[in-house]
Amino acid sequence: MSAMKNSVFSQKIYSFLLDTYRWYLQTPERSLHEAYDAALKIKEIEDKHFNGNKIDIDLAMYSNSVMDYFESDLNKLLKTAKMRLTEFRASRWFLDEENQKAAQKVGIEYPSASLVLEKLNFIDQVTSKYTTIPEKITSKALVVKPPSLPVDSAITPTLPSKTSIQEFDKKPKSKLKADTMGVLPRSILSTISRLQVELDPNSEQEVIQNFRQAQRRTIISIRFILLLIIIPLLTHQIAKAFVVSPLVDQFRDTEQVQTFLNSEMEEEALAGLQRFEEKLKFENLISNAPPLSLEQIEIEMRNKALVIAEEFHRQSSNAIKNVFADIFSVVAFIWLLVVSKSSIAVLKDFFDHVVYGLSDSAKAFIIILFTDIFVGFHSPHGWEVLLEGISRHWGLPANRDFIFLFIATFPVILDTIFKYWIFRYLNRISPSAVATYRNMNE
Repeated sequence: MSAMKNSVFSQKIYSFLLDTYRWYLQTPERSLHEAYDAALKIKEIEDKHFNGNKIDIDLAMYSNSVMDYFESDLNKLLKTAKMRLTEFRASRWFLDEENQKAAQKVGIEYPSASLVLEKLNFIDQVTSKYTTIPEKITSKALVVKPPSLPVDSAITPTLPSKTSIQEFDKKPKSKLKADTMGVLPRSILSTISRLQVELDPNSEQEVIQNFRQAQRRTIISIRFILLLIIIPLLTHQIAKAFVVSPLVDQFRDTEQVQTFLNSEMEEEALAGLQRFEEKLKFENLISNAPPLSLEQIEIEMRNKALVIAEEFHRQSSNAIKNVFADIFSVVAFIWLLVVSKSSIAVLKDFFDHVVYGLSDSAKAFIIILFTDIFVGFHSPHGWEVLLEGISRHWGLPANRDFIFLFIATFPVILDTIFKYWIFRYLNRISPSAVATYRNMNE
């Protein structure tokens, strides 16, 4: 019976590996087809809604909601075409003549060279018109320079600057205080600049445009934050349920494996069995029923030991599954960061605006809150609970020496980084916030 199960399992593994190899050999054709399909959809939108012309979000042909809809579809299709072309080039580089011969043996036929060139030429013709669209959307339309705060952070400009990231990068990143000194006080210059903006006849349009840019930036940032949280969690659950669990259960059921992954699990099981024995004897002494014999107590103990062993067997299997499922989650998280560079730039700009918009007391409160949580007097207890939870999650023994060493070094490093950041950056950007932080901390 066991040999039959192993044979069926081996056939399943062989079928799975063969399907995976087929999928690998079909990667160039599949990637090119998906990129070509994305280019066809872009061309269809151009022909149907823009008279065969380029999809331009600055045109006033439709309402803002409709243009936002076209813009979202265009960004998705361009990203799909770019990613699939990159996948096509990489797979073509890895597949050599031997792989192509192997593909022919398993019945996979690659398209002709003329058809491949025709599709690539069509994709380039469609996407070349939008080579600057993602930069325009993410950098100019969405990323707005944070308002530069003067020494007195209570004075803030009314309207955010329209300087793009490219122009912002050309300017010096940091200026000395003497370099920013003028003949007149900054408050007077800021008041004059605000009056000029308010008297400008086009200021209303600029306010509306800046509001739309801020709205887009907020929507994209919140959506990206949710994706950073949801996608790794979903990947963990799906991979654990459909990929890792069947393999782990198969191997742990067919092979003789240990029930306990570490000595701590074994000690916990022995302690539970000992408590059950003491509870059983205590109930036997205080109950009015006839006392249990030694054989009956031994039977109860054996049944309880089997239950405890089954429970810790599941815990051990679950810990092993968590290790591999966490690897899938980390890969998904890194992949999301790699393919979302534009969203990361928008998210950074969003946090800059949120931080710069806080008052000095709010900044000081947040700094004190984070420092007390992670490097404060009571933070070692939190780090200890966190490390023990991670160890239990992965089925590792909680090494007390490592935990104490980590608590003795890592919070100190964090504290040093916090103090350096306050001294190096916050003291230059908002000295009043630093003064408020010192007063509150004292």
